[in-house]
Amino acid sequence: MKKFILTLLILISFSTITLAQHEETDWTVPELFEFHTVIADMWHVAYPAKDFDKLKSYVSDIKSNMEKINAAKLTGINQDKQEKWQSGLKLFNEAAEAYYTAAAQNDNEALLVAAENLHSNFEMMVRVIKPVMKELDDYHKILYVIYHKYLPEKDFKSVANVMDDLLSKAKAIPEGKIPARIENKKNEFLKSANELIKRTEDLKSLFNGISDTSSDLIISSIEKMHTQYQNLESVFD
Repeated sequence: MKKFILTLLILISFSTITLAQHEETDWTVPELFEFHTVIADMWHVAYPAKDFDKLKSYVSDIKSNMEKINAAKLTGINQDKQEKWQSGLKLFNEAAEAYYTAAAQNDNEALLVAAENLHSNFEMMVRVIKPVMKELDDYHKILYVIYHKYLPEKDFKSVANVMDDLLSKAKAIPEGKIPARIENKKNEFLKSANELIKRTEDLKSLFNGISDTSSDLIISSIEKMHTQYQNLESVFD
């Protein structure tokens, strides 16, 4: 019985740790995605039908959802998107205000434009958070742990332990399917992706059989790798 209880406690502890790690690298912002129900109904039902009474009826729901989104805190891996989130949030709020004004003034043409802009800005907010590529997201999940967990603690042993996995993820990026919207930037993407591979290889090489590697060299290499990841991500802007 005691053995069973001990095993159960270990399993619960492991599950808790796994859940916490998942939440740290989960890009979802619940407050934003809860708004999708309203946006979808507005865009796919009321907007094409030009049902102006229905469009006006969304105002209360839009306001309450915008309040929640404005109060949302980016946690875990999403913290790296804070600057883009705030920039997009400003435009999103402006689009919402334009919607309220058009509805209050019974300006039907302005309301259609406002609905289109609100929908567009919602999609832009999703794009800020949603990974642009699975391969890039896979890399970022490991980089996040290195940069925000191991680096502050100077836990270089843990960094060394994930380098094989990180390099594998880096090499998968140029092989991934890029979004159609940046097809005209494919050469820029490939150049930046290959530079990220190089920066990752540079960091990995610091741990190859060298026991007296300077922590300053490791810190500098991690910073360069992180900067190059940001450069690659900016190709999608």
